[in-house]
Amino acid sequence: MLVLPAIDIKDGTCVRLYKGDYSTAHKVAESAVETAKKFEDIGAHFMHMVDLDGAKDGKRVNSDLILEVRKNCPKIKIEVGGGIRAMDSVDFYLENGIDRVILGSAAIKDPDFVREAVKKYPSQIAISIDALNGKVSAEGWTDTSEIGYIELAKQMEDIGVQYIIFTDISKDGMLSGPNLTMLDELKASVKCNIIASGGVANLKDIINLTDLDIYGAISGKAIYTGSLDLEKAIEVAHAAKHNGKGANL
Repeated sequence: MLVLPAIDIKDGTCVRLYKGDYSTAHKVAESAVETAKKFEDIGAHFMHMVDLDGAKDGKRVNSDLILEVRKNCPKIKIEVGGGIRAMDSVDFYLENGIDRVILGSAAIKDPDFVREAVKKYPSQIAISIDALNGKVSAEGWTDTSEIGYIELAKQMEDIGVQYIIFTDISKDGMLSGPNLTMLDELKASVKCNIIASGGVANLKDIINLTDLDIYGAISGKAIYTGSLDLEKAIEVAHAAKHNGKGANL
């Protein structure tokens, strides 16, 4: 299993939110570049970055900073989400060295765009499914739809999506553990690689996710507060991969 440390960018600053509420944004690091370098030095293979302003505004906002991280951290792979609503943004990131782009709101509002992106970059597109009470949220979590997370995941699988990042919004930033029940149901419903996000707090959560044979786990707040030792988490996940669980890069 992969452990993906997270960097969320708002107003050019590394922040974390509680349950996706933008009003709760608080700074967790001074420099995105220096933070990413630390993750790289520790041994993380993949990093998760989100342009929070972009997610809310529907366009790239902090892309210059994201590409600065890319330039200064050549060894770590990077996936980026937030405000990617058209092919020009997909092309922009992938042509500038980003390894995977994450589409969120587009999965609900513009499935034809998702289909186009997956056709052009079949192994470099991830879909972010963020759910509150089982229903999918969009527009930076400011808009809740009526579609269920399993239903949307199946639709994305039919399109050809290989990666799904799943977040139970009620767990995000709360350090209360991921929603293992929902993740297990999702994994049983589709053949996509599932990346868990939200609530990962400690090594026990990493172990629980490896037991579910989840492809990856994203952690942000827990790493910044120290409740999750990233180096040890990577070791545990790496051991699980060699025991036949998780997935290769």
